[in-house]
Amino acid sequence: MTLSTILVIILILILIGAVPAWPHSRSWGYGPSGIVGVILVVLLILLLMGRI
Repeated sequence: MTLSTILVIILILILIGAVPAWPHSRSWGYGPSGIVGVILVVLLILLLMGRI
């Protein structure tokens, strides 16, 4: 596994953990999951373009 693959997997897990469906994150709103989602999309695009 390359470093970029591990980074994408970690970001996916963080995105799932930030979804406001669990009691610990219900008051956060969609901010954290939206920010992590944008970072994940950018990293996936860079990964597919071969820049990472």
